[in-house]
Amino acid sequence: MADNKSSCLGNFGCKENVCIDVSRILDSCRDKDCFEDVKVFLNAFGREIVENASSIRAKCSKILASNITVEPVQFNRGFYQIYIRFFVKIIFEACIGMNKSREFEGLAVCEKSVILYGSEGNVSIFKSEMGVGNNISCGCNTTMSTNLPTVAVEVIDPVILNTKVTEERNCCCCCCSCEEIPETLSDMFGGGFEDDDNGRNLYVSLGFFSVVRIERPGQYIVSATEFSVPDKECVMTQPDDPCQMFAKMAFPVNEFNPPSITCAKKL
Repeated sequence: MADNKSSCLGNFGCKENVCIDVSRILDSCRDKDCFEDVKVFLNAFGREIVENASSIRAKCSKILASNITVEPVQFNRGFYQIYIRFFVKIIFEACIGMNKSREFEGLAVCEKSVILYGSEGNVSIFKSEMGVGNNISCGCNTTMSTNLPTVAVEVIDPVILNTKVTEERNCCCCCCSCEEIPETLSDMFGGGFEDDDNGRNLYVSLGFFSVVRIERPGQYIVSATEFSVPDKECVMTQPDDPCQMFAKMAFPVNEFNPPSITCAKKL
């Protein structure tokens, strides 16, 4: 190990070798997934609209939450099966006679799985963090630990590819039931969801772009410079003269210059 010698750099502090604790990415992958005919869970208000609507279109989607489960792969040490469940909120617009439109919300649930290499860990890691653990009479915090690696998922709000209403039951791409939806998500839709096997049901097809990575903590020595007080002074805004503040803003040239098909392909 190198000597922790430091050298002063004038007003910019001292440069020295320091040890940091970070998450090391052991494996990662990217996916382009298409989930076809995913059932949309509806509350009483949404189900009533679906039953009486002449046409329905999806306006936008947003991922509200995800559930990630990690399990070791048997007979393949160091590899892990990762199950990811996405909970997607979708806003619809329905046409209900006499050219009247109504908006309503629904929840779609999509699930995928991948296998990544996460190495092996033989130590239990405990950390003292504010608000973590269960307080007990001795005044300290107790935390649980595991040897499983950490999984991080980056995903873009899905693209809505298709929307349809049908009474068929064999077309559904369902990975859970109403009872499996977390209560916190159900409350966001004004109460529990209703599942009607005798009425019409709403389905969507969604496209996902995602990146999945598996991590473990690691300690590394890096060369760092101590923090120093910046020379730049903070500039106060002038609320009494908004036009002067607007005059200092750069003109958004790119907003008026959409990329051509050639540039889009390069991106």
